[in-house]
Amino acid sequence: MRAKFITSILAAAALLLGSCSTPKDIAYFPELNTGSTFQARQILEIKVKPEDKLSIMVNTQDPALSALFNLTQVQNRLTSTNTAGGGAGSGSGQTSLYTIDSMGDINFPVIGKLHIAGMTREQIADYITEQLVSRDLVKDPIVTVEFANTGISIIGEVSSPGRYEFNRDHMTIIDAIAMAGDLTINGMRENILVLRNLGGGKQEAYRVNLLNAQELASSPVYYLQQDDVIYVEPNNKAKRETTPNGNTPFTPTFWMSMASFAITIVTLVITLTN
Repeated sequence: MRAKFITSILAAAALLLGSCSTPKDIAYFPELNTGSTFQARQILEIKVKPEDKLSIMVNTQDPALSALFNLTQVQNRLTSTNTAGGGAGSGSGQTSLYTIDSMGDINFPVIGKLHIAGMTREQIADYITEQLVSRDLVKDPIVTVEFANTGISIIGEVSSPGRYEFNRDHMTIIDAIAMAGDLTINGMRENILVLRNLGGGKQEAYRVNLLNAQELASSPVYYLQQDDVIYVEPNNKAKRETTPNGNTPFTPTFWMSMASFAITIVTLVITLTN
């Protein structure tokens, strides 16, 4: 009987130690050490699509000529500049917005309709430059293309959920999470959901794991696109908190009470059997 009593004491102690153990699945990229490297599967450029808004500015040595191809001013965003010839550009660098229509086109001054859906900012700048030069409209244009509505939404277990605009092409999911103030302690780091807008009301879902650097870098959503949605799910602890006493069995106080109760029962049994 004494052996059973000692065994019960040891079991209670083990439960208490287990309840105080260091949580897992908290630190990002635990496999990385000094000098470790990992490679993204591909560097994904942002490509324009219907309903995107663009600012396109053409500068030449002649301000009057430049004015033929530019609309009125609006706030600048991302900038990609392509130069044909050696002329210097002029102008304020502020143009109005073009909205890409459902066919992926814009109606550009003098030139007319241009199909630009699926192009990057550099490709659009190259395309417009080529059109201006090949039609003998401008000899030395400087074409600047800017995105005006490049944003993502971050919701769930992050410090500051919301919609965030970003001002560069190669925005990673790590950059986005940093903008939202990082995950809360209750965020599920190994199973983050990313929804990618494919157009026409269709979205594609991806799952990413912040606990594995190479797995994350190999994901198609490591580099984000406009209108991506990042959802950080709550972990099991946070889910249990939605019910009364949901986390009670996982607290040291609970196990101390259980251990005390078990010791009382064992002591009572020993007393009664002697």
